[in-house]
Amino acid sequence: MALKIAIIGAGLGGCILARLLHQNNMPCTIIEGEASIDYRSQGGTLDLRRPSGLLAVRKAGLCDEFVKHARYIGEYLHLTDKNLVTWLKRGASKQGEKDPLQEAPEINRAELRKMLIESRSLHFENKVVERELDLIVSADGAFSKVRQILTSERPFHSGTGVFRIPDAEKKAPECYKFVNRGSVFAYSDCKNINGQQLGDGSLYISYWSRREEDWMKKVDFDTKDMDAVRKHLLENEISDWAPELRQLIEKAEGPVRARNLYMLPVGCRFEHQEGVAVLGDAAHVMTPFAGIGVNTAFCDALLLADQIIEYPKAGEQALDLDSYILKYEDKMWAEAKDKQELTYGAMTDFILDPAAPRTSIESWICRQMKAESSAYTYPVVATCVYVAYFFYKFFVNNGSKYTRSDLQRSGPVTVENAEALGPVFVGPGSSKSSVRRPFLA
Repeated sequence: MALKIAIIGAGLGGCILARLLHQNNMPCTIIEGEASIDYRSQGGTLDLRRPSGLLAVRKAGLCDEFVKHARYIGEYLHLTDKNLVTWLKRGASKQGEKDPLQEAPEINRAELRKMLIESRSLHFENKVVERELDLIVSADGAFSKVRQILTSERPFHSGTGVFRIPDAEKKAPECYKFVNRGSVFAYSDCKNINGQQLGDGSLYISYWSRREEDWMKKVDFDTKDMDAVRKHLLENEISDWAPELRQLIEKAEGPVRARNLYMLPVGCRFEHQEGVAVLGDAAHVMTPFAGIGVNTAFCDALLLADQIIEYPKAGEQALDLDSYILKYEDKMWAEAKDKQELTYGAMTDFILDPAAPRTSIESWICRQMKAESSAYTYPVVATCVYVAYFFYKFFVNNGSKYTRSDLQRSGPVTVENAEALGPVFVGPGSSKSSVRRPFLA
């Protein structure tokens, strides 16, 4: 008899899991609270990577459809500071020049979700889950209602504004040329401006900075008013940034969306409950600074689908379904911890360090390389990175008033007095009653 499976949440993780199960003739029901696919903004663009996101697309049988929407020239990356000193630049591969599924192509979040939803006749419902289910999969995002039942752990605050420049090639040709059909990331003073081109030619502009959790209540401007937000940023927050970066904000059009970022503690895991599995942000929500949230969710979906598919194959020899879910969770939690550490490290390197990227570019690159290198090759790679940037910095001066010696590490601070210090982040091994500010300006 077929398993009765309900997936709570029709985000990217839930939809790819449903597709993987359907590919193996295993029906499931997706329960989604939002009324339509475009009920709210789906965000900007993301890249899918070979061992996780692209592998899931391949196993889901969606390669041809994916190629129609993916942008391989979107791999262009320019990492700079507020003075436009280049700290890393990656060229784009030409469309068709290489096997597209061997690279890390970009795709709009909205297009990826639409592709997954339309790939099969998925059944959506918005109702109370029936009791007679073999498995409930929690894929309901950062503030998962299912997770609230499983654990008392809650995501904690980790301020953002998001804008767009529609039809950028005509309305803002200088910005369009600057972003170069890829992505520009600029970091300085614990602030970040991103410019990313979307599939429709518009530019997705975002601004991130360290803020207290209740910052939207304290500011003297309307965070929903594009003109007010623009004026505040240009006059108060990025007044000394390079003109090329300021123009991304100057040319941006609304609507503007302000929000906070939240994350679960690194290594957080909770007890398994019979008949329930968790994946994606519901299991391990993290900030976007490593750009691997969706790839991690797709990896979860692959691991979970493998175990669900394996269960009926075992026939009479099969253990109970929960034994297979426990196998999935053991692998998922281990993978998630590595990705959380990578993300937390990237946030520490760039957003919590006021002198970044000059003082932390080597650390950031080495974190990425360590995740992809063997134990034998990584020391060689890391040495090359540090030596190369030693000589690069010798000839490059970005005018930063900070050096690494200006940054002091602090001991633990209590939650009660943390608010006075601004946003705080729980580091690996920290408890709920004690948090650590990795860097203080």
